[in-house]
Amino acid sequence: MRVTKKIAVLSAASALALVMSACGTDDENGTTDTVQDAVPTMEDDTTMEDDTTMEDDDMAMGDGVTTVDDVFGEACGAVPTDPSDPGSLDGMVADPVATAASNNPLLQTLATAVDEAGLVDTLNDPNAEYTVFAPTDDAFDALGEETLNEVLADQEQLTSILTYHVVPERHDRDAILEAGELETIQGETITISGSGDDVTVNDATVLCGNIPTANATVFVIDTVMLPPEE
Repeated sequence: MRVTKKIAVLSAASALALVMSACGTDDENGTTDTVQDAVPTMEDDTTMEDDTTMEDDDMAMGDGVTTVDDVFGEACGAVPTDPSDPGSLDGMVADPVATAASNNPLLQTLATAVDEAGLVDTLNDPNAEYTVFAPTDDAFDALGEETLNEVLADQEQLTSILTYHVVPERHDRDAILEAGELETIQGETITISGSGDDVTVNDATVLCGNIPTANATVFVIDTVMLPPEE
């Protein structure tokens, strides 16, 4: 519709230019004054639209940003389904990752550990983007009560373990599988393998992946990964 209107405007402008050319007055150089030069051309308008298209492309979502429709894994069924629940997939989208984890019924021990390590503000940083491999409560329980209590009481060790589960870029399932290895905030690398919905990270299995939060993509895993000993 816009192109049709532009063509109509150009046709009218051209006709007006011809009339004024016939009735116009020559200047000292013998040239005829017209209004044709004042009409924007199709080429100029096309350039403007191309610029707009480029701006739209710049505003598109970057790699690693997922939606609730991208979530996969059988354990996703354990997440609340009521969109008004902050622990639901829809609820987690609006919150930064530490807050989102604290609302998820699968990740209560992780939320406690993040708080004990003093990492809440770091993970909730709105200017940062992460990929988080989040162990379930059962994964922490598998450490045994004594070991878990020791880890929670040792902030340095706890911080090392937790940051070993965080990658300082945002990736979705396809990206982590393509990468094969990712460097964590802790400094060591983790290995990703599998295909489709069957994804493993080191020796951990992804139970629910591609979970979107405000600043991270989350993969819930069944094992607490321990960084290599130095």
